[in-house]
Amino acid sequence: MAIYHFSAKVISRANGASAVAAAAYRAASRLEDERLGRAHDFTNKAGVVHSEILTPDGSPERWQDRATLWNEVEAGEKRKDAQLAREVEFAIPREMNQADGAKLAREFVQREFVDKGMVADFNVHWDVGDDGTPKPHAHVMLTMREAKTDGFGPKVRDWNDTELLNHWREAWSDHVNARLAELGIDARIDHRSFKDQGLDLEPQNKIGPAGARRDDRGETAERAEEHRQIARRNGERIIADPKLALSAITHQQSTFTDHDLARFVHRHTDDKAQFDRALAAVRAAPETIRLGRDGQGRERFTSLEMLAVERRLEDSAEALAAGGGHGLGAGARAHGLAASEARGIRLSEQQRDAFGAVTDERGLVAVIGYAGSGKSAMLGAAKDAWEAQGYRVRGAALSGMAAENLEGGSNIPSRTLASLEHAWSRGRDTLTNKDVLVVDEAGLVGSRQMERVLSQARDAGAKVVLVGDAEQLQAIEAGAAFRALTERHGAAEITAIRRQREDWQRTATRELATGRTGEALARYAGAGMVHAHDTQDAARAALVERWAAHRAAEPERSQVMLAYTRDDVAELNSLARASMREAGGLGEDQTIATARGSREMAAGDRLMFLRNERDLGVKNGTLGTLESASASALSVRLDGGRCVRVDLKSYNDLDHGYAATIHKSQGTTVDRAHVLASGHMDRHAAYVALSRHRERVDLHYSREAFAEPKGLARALSRERAKDTTLDYRETFAERRGLAAGDRTAVGLGQGRFGGFKPGRGEGLGQTPSAQTSLEPAVRQYAKAFLDAERMRAAGLPVLEHQQAALERAGRAVEAQRPGLREPLDRAMQRNPELGAGRPNKLLEAAERNAAEPRAGLERERTRGRGSDGPHGPSGSQRDRDWDRGR
Repeated sequence: MAIYHFSAKVISRANGASAVAAAAYRAASRLEDERLGRAHDFTNKAGVVHSEILTPDGSPERWQDRATLWNEVEAGEKRKDAQLAREVEFAIPREMNQADGAKLAREFVQREFVDKGMVADFNVHWDVGDDGTPKPHAHVMLTMREAKTDGFGPKVRDWNDTELLNHWREAWSDHVNARLAELGIDARIDHRSFKDQGLDLEPQNKIGPAGARRDDRGETAERAEEHRQIARRNGERIIADPKLALSAITHQQSTFTDHDLARFVHRHTDDKAQFDRALAAVRAAPETIRLGRDGQGRERFTSLEMLAVERRLEDSAEALAAGGGHGLGAGARAHGLAASEARGIRLSEQQRDAFGAVTDERGLVAVIGYAGSGKSAMLGAAKDAWEAQGYRVRGAALSGMAAENLEGGSNIPSRTLASLEHAWSRGRDTLTNKDVLVVDEAGLVGSRQMERVLSQARDAGAKVVLVGDAEQLQAIEAGAAFRALTERHGAAEITAIRRQREDWQRTATRELATGRTGEALARYAGAGMVHAHDTQDAARAALVERWAAHRAAEPERSQVMLAYTRDDVAELNSLARASMREAGGLGEDQTIATARGSREMAAGDRLMFLRNERDLGVKNGTLGTLESASASALSVRLDGGRCVRVDLKSYNDLDHGYAATIHKSQGTTVDRAHVLASGHMDRHAAYVALSRHRERVDLHYSREAFAEPKGLARALSRERAKDTTLDYRETFAERRGLAAGDRTAVGLGQGRFGGFKPGRGEGLGQTPSAQTSLEPAVRQYAKAFLDAERMRAAGLPVLEHQQAALERAGRAVEAQRPGLREPLDRAMQRNPELGAGRPNKLLEAAERNAAEPRAGLERERTRGRGSDGPHGPSGSQRDRDWDRGR
């Protein structure tokens, strides 16, 4: 976990500050201060690796000179307490080198400050601590007046808005995390406060350079001392309760490395002695669980709480899957299929197979369906069948938009999981044994929430149907619950694409679903649907222009504009409104106080509801068109045709709805989609964004974000699949001296894991025994083998990254047990289901396969034909040859 720091302050004469002096220090330069009549010389300062003035287009050329710029700022302010400049300071990930770090910061400064009209004096400091640890950070001095062609204009009050600072903080986090992922660096930052993350830790301020120098000299530095006290208090909290560190790390990931832990503890302790104590406390805590190695050979760990959550998840899933009593009779099934055909929908063979699976007697059934494969049509038929036998059918999804799409596509009354859980907590809408709960887009649901839902269903005797695609967007919170459950309990699959109307586009969607993003992009580029632009601003403008042209030409066609970040969505919404205004499509603006700040809204505007509200009948993600507006109320016609009156005193969670995030769009179907590519995207986001359409999708990208098409394909092909503690269950059981199938012996509250007590200098990442690592290695190999086999079965070439993963996993297996790879292959070729099950079962089958040729050799030796000579090599020699895979 990389360090997050982002702060802003005003440089003011009221504090005795000089803009010229501040600029000289930050740039390590010598500047003449015309107002004070003296020079400020900081040329002896070390550590400044990049210094640059960035100005908006059309600004005076003279401002490229630092002294001229800041003396002009000083001369323009007459008050004794004048605010001269704003300084923004933020930490750069030390995992980056200087060139990458400076480029990362410069891009952010250009986009967030300079493009908005500010002049930025941008400096990167690459300081090094006494312990040799780099402390890279950026200082950005910003002008407070609008930059004009002939000089400075009036001060811009909006730049003082607290919401803008909050936006900058989140935007920097998004920008950094996207670049870290692009560079393949396993670190992330989080802009949220500890309180928002649910952690009992104090936020720590940053020690400024002056404070650090005074501290080094042994002088009192108030800010440095305050930082030290907070860090010490946080360190003591972690020592007293190591679960604080574990909770923070496992909020968004089920497992972690020793490196993740050490970084977190280092950030929240005062000195080496406390760091050692805190790290030792977390390492030795009963709640710290060592799991085993991942597919890259790294040791993974988790918390006792996370392990218990995912163990309960597995227990509830097994109980539901083993439970019967939910099967439908032939009459009910026939009724469902007939009702579907009466609506003009005839299910394909794959859809009928899935229909048969979800209507069987099991209490838990999963359906994996490619984007646009007709899952909703199948579920609509199943709903009619369930209701024909007296079941109540309910739907749920993580997002409101996905819930609405489930309801619209299958006629299953649906709501968000959050609202469903809230109702359960109040004793309302509880499940019974006559309920069927359909959870759509289940791949987005984290382990904690999935466990709560399945446990409720298990206790009530209800049936749960999970529908999703593990290759689409990953769960935001910790875990990959849907993927783990389908691996253990199987799933019906619907892979025939039905959403896109052109055959070549359906092929592109299959390519996206199977990780061949580059091939899909090439198809769309060949059809003229991938558009390159010089800058990200130009990409946004062209995207909205194309959206507006399609809207004007064919207003009856449904469209959506998609982007990964909320910032890009806000920009697209703003541009779309301007286009609508120019075309005469909007009425008179009315300023509306929304939960996200003031917004201009007018009749004709597209709006999105951002909070579930039962009385209004809207969900987070519901879309509509504004019909009339006043300062106190809005009249909105929802896309379903219903009109609602919104009293802004009781509901103001609204925003413009021309564009949406890719996360909100999962499950949506439109005629045309317009997608803005950014460095935040990976192959999961690309799969979702490029498969929402029936007729056409246009992808816009900038050379500013992607220097060349290969860079775009590379970024949109990145794999970011999550893991769960269930992936390491067999290894965990072995290390506790238990059988993997023992459902009662693994007591999660039985103290330290395997007596694990590292000594001085001993990290969590110690090398396990060969036996400890064998089953995770087998699991990884089985996954890679089946991925390749699926491609071959479809008549497709095995992709380069799939072949590389297969070879890497094969080497890991051979390193643990030479000669095991071939019997594993033969076992899975005979019975592919073994590869999707538990590694111990696959190992047993492989060992039986390995025994077969040896038994034959023994029979040959018994008949006297085993010696070396004219009849061939000895049995022992043939054994060795077979082990080498001859």
